[in-house]
Amino acid sequence: MSKTIAIAGKGGTGKTSISALLTNILSKKGVVLAIDGDPSSNLSIALGLPLECTVGRIREDMTVSVQKGTYDNSIAKPDYLQMKVLECLIETEKIDLLAMGRPEGPGCYCAANNMLRVAIDRIGENYDYVVIDCEAGMEHVSRQTTRDIDILILVTDSSVKGLITASNMKDLIEELRTNVGKVCLVLNRAKSGLQPEGQKIIDQSGLELIATIPEDPNMAEVDGKGLPLSELPTDSPLFEGVYKIAAKLELV
Repeated sequence: MSKTIAIAGKGGTGKTSISALLTNILSKKGVVLAIDGDPSSNLSIALGLPLECTVGRIREDMTVSVQKGTYDNSIAKPDYLQMKVLECLIETEKIDLLAMGRPEGPGCYCAANNMLRVAIDRIGENYDYVVIDCEAGMEHVSRQTTRDIDILILVTDSSVKGLITASNMKDLIEELRTNVGKVCLVLNRAKSGLQPEGQKIIDQSGLELIATIPEDPNMAEVDGKGLPLSELPTDSPLFEGVYKIAAKLELV
């Protein structure tokens, strides 16, 4: 049975970097499906993999062809989407990547979205781990996949605003769906110790803080050159922090 880990948080907190490093770490233990749910589609860069197509483009192309009456009805739509999603998959020996792409454009995509959820869920069953780099907010967790989420990691900086956002996300996920297991908090790019105001927000939210990761000076060169996160030294603060997260969650 595969284990699904979703990484969410407000934009700019480093959730894609954490997603990529966690994917690399888990790939040493099993085969990983990395799902890029962020419209910016940066997970491919962080993993050093090409981005050739997105699920969003598949959905839009099929929806437009149905609306225009050019769709080949001899092929059942769920089967067509399943085939196209498999074609869109970027495959390597231990890590496969699937990019969701940008949100749907004008018009109703409800039927296509529902069929895509089923197709992606079926694919995920073939992996030891599924790591989802969510879009900013909780929309991806709530509507773009029906998979049960074993672990939800909320990533934030140590600012009061960021911590309130993470607390609100925890409350929202409890309203949106019930099939989420463990929910935990990670402070990333922490430049100083947690202030009393921030600790109070964490205590009141009931979130479990599992890691505090300092600013990593190695990221400037990696980001500046567009290098994959696998180029980070294993003794760098970010790599060590993500490894500790995996260990604390008993993933390694």
